[in-house]
Amino acid sequence: MSTVIDLANKVFQPLINLGAAPLMTIVLTLIALLFKVKFTKALEGGLKLGIALTGIGAIINILSTSFADAMQSFVERTGLSLNITDVGWAPLATITWGSPYTLYFLLIMVIVNIVMLVLNRTNTLDVDIFDIWHLSIVGLFAIFCGANLFIATALVIFIGVLKIINSDLMKPTFNDLLNAPDANPMTTTHMNYMMNPIIMVFDKIFDKVFPWLDKYDFDAAKLNSKIGFWGSKFAIGIYLGIFVGMLAGQTPTQIFALAFTAATCLELFSMIGAWFIAAVEPLSQGITDFASNKLKGRTLNIGLDWPFIAGRAEIWAAANVLAPIMLLEAMILPGNKLLPLGGIIAMGVTPALLVVTRGKLIRMIVIGAIELPVFLWSGTLMAPFITETAKKVGAFPKGLNADALISHTTMEGPVEKFLAYLVGNASQGEITFVLYAALALVAYLLIFVWYAREMKKRNAIYAAEKAK
Repeated sequence: MSTVIDLANKVFQPLINLGAAPLMTIVLTLIALLFKVKFTKALEGGLKLGIALTGIGAIINILSTSFADAMQSFVERTGLSLNITDVGWAPLATITWGSPYTLYFLLIMVIVNIVMLVLNRTNTLDVDIFDIWHLSIVGLFAIFCGANLFIATALVIFIGVLKIINSDLMKPTFNDLLNAPDANPMTTTHMNYMMNPIIMVFDKIFDKVFPWLDKYDFDAAKLNSKIGFWGSKFAIGIYLGIFVGMLAGQTPTQIFALAFTAATCLELFSMIGAWFIAAVEPLSQGITDFASNKLKGRTLNIGLDWPFIAGRAEIWAAANVLAPIMLLEAMILPGNKLLPLGGIIAMGVTPALLVVTRGKLIRMIVIGAIELPVFLWSGTLMAPFITETAKKVGAFPKGLNADALISHTTMEGPVEKFLAYLVGNASQGEITFVLYAALALVAYLLIFVWYAREMKKRNAIYAAEKAK
């Protein structure tokens, strides 16, 4: 096993060290060349993807930092005592990539993806290799809790296979949300969409119990067509910035600065979402030509990072509404010790809400508020592991007390973190944990199977509508 780990590090480490944007530029360019796309077009697409990733990261950082400052002011005013600091996703990515096991898990999942493609168990080629850290941290946490590498690898493969299957299931919905043709190759294997099955449970409850709420629903585009700029993305940013600023007791100058920052970010998100689409256009044509000539019409999808869907205003509107809700829940939630700061803009929550509800904003907010405690409990559970690992790899944030605990409020895949905890402890042979782990894994698989069946029904409706 150590030989495999060493091989994975030798192969992938030089690429990973470049960072997410250069890495994905190289990966997309090379894949486009493999599909016989002209070099200049392939490079153009790769560079656009790198620019889009850089842009989306910068804007999320601006938005998260601005809202985190406001939330910190609110905490200071109320005297809350939550002793785990939310440092956001970046330190967690650093911690995870500091482990040699992450590149090992990457190599394993590359092999799994290729096998699934060859056996026709998926149509998705996952190129978002940087975000393997979301899956790797599950394996690392399982090891921290007592699992050996073999068991942790089995857990990573189990979840990873379902992630890839999920990318195929979501593809028609992405086409619908983007108003894109079937030839569009974009989908994603991102971990945040593994919340889809649980969200769908609540969505079905809405269908049965609260269908009348949908008549009050709106999205930014429809509202804008009816009442002009009052329903635009930048107007929504203004409203939410003012609300959060007032909640924090900020001065008028600070409130307006936050409002205009939020408005700017919501507008830029829409623009950058279009860059992702432009980035994969050369590859899309190459895949279409290849499928027609070599695969007898079989379609291939490309698994990208989630922000290609970032142009949908509902993602950001729901995230900004959920920000103060998350803070209020953190104050009263039994067992939570995590103060929402770095993850206050809930990017680990809202993309999945968008896919399952198809942009029904009221449902997104209500279901999001219901599922946020799972993220807070997960972040609290992982704090000792994250803190200890951060200190080992030199990624513990400067300025914090040495005895402070760190974690992340909206870390993608909270349910999978609980699975890692149960599996890791079950590996020690304690019968209670063995039973809980077995029940949890079975329940996790069964709910995914049910969700897959429901998504296939939805996809059949999409196909029938297009046939008409």
